[in-house]
Amino acid sequence: MTRPGRGLFVGLATLDVVQLVDRVPGADEKLTARDQVVAAGGPAANAAVAFAHLGGAARLVTAIGSHPLGQAVSADLERASVSVTDLAGASSAPPAVSSILVTASSGERAVASTNATRHQLIPPDDIDELVAEYDIVEFDGHHMDLAVATARAARAAGRRTVLDGGSWKAGTEELLPFIDVAVCSAGFRPPGSDDPLRFLREQGVAWAAVSRGGQPIEWEGPEGGGEVEVPAVRVVDTLGAGDVLHGALAHELADQGKVTSPGFVEALRRAAVVASRACTSFGTRAWMLRD
Repeated sequence: MTRPGRGLFVGLATLDVVQLVDRVPGADEKLTARDQVVAAGGPAANAAVAFAHLGGAARLVTAIGSHPLGQAVSADLERASVSVTDLAGASSAPPAVSSILVTASSGERAVASTNATRHQLIPPDDIDELVAEYDIVEFDGHHMDLAVATARAARAAGRRTVLDGGSWKAGTEELLPFIDVAVCSAGFRPPGSDDPLRFLREQGVAWAAVSRGGQPIEWEGPEGGGEVEVPAVRVVDTLGAGDVLHGALAHELADQGKVTSPGFVEALRRAAVVASRACTSFGTRAWMLRD
């Protein structure tokens, strides 16, 4: 038997409080939610959970802390078989909490969170040794100083790097030179450019793609580009779909040798199937119970 792919995920961990509502309430209005989910969240955390669910060995490098809410985040990740390197372990401050409203009729979500703004993380002294233990390293662009240092170590160690570009963040331009694969959302808008695929390729990213919800994924690589169809499904909740896409893509790429156009397209296709399945149930975990 071959060993499972090993993925290192660097970025944000939050406590997600998700409410399923008929509509987003207006000012000074209260309403009763249809359902709720409380779980660890954040792009890197959700990607790591998906990677582990698909059979990989996942580790998340992030900031959580020792606050009781942070302990809930850590416990949820442990249940999901994700190992954690908590660089804020000595902090008693609460973790970032994401308040999320999912509209039942459309699956669209509204999110409010402090994200990574309360932590300035210092890369651990053993970052080189840590990176060397993994096949692939994925970043969500949060905790940027940590991300750049880890990506530099991954490049030096010959490990494949993947960027989840949900949006342009301060310091992204310093991270891109160390990225091999970037899959960005339609909301990723580099300054001074209206063509994210071209921009990413000009920054040295070998394989780039843009996801657009249920629309085809556009991609470009060294030998050209094209589109990958996304399965049509009945959407219940889009929360975390992009994170699942990245976790599934990292899982597909972890065991590939040299990436080729057919291999990249097939990895995107399989990842899109998993992400679409995640949209058919409420919350970021229910899809895994149905596999």
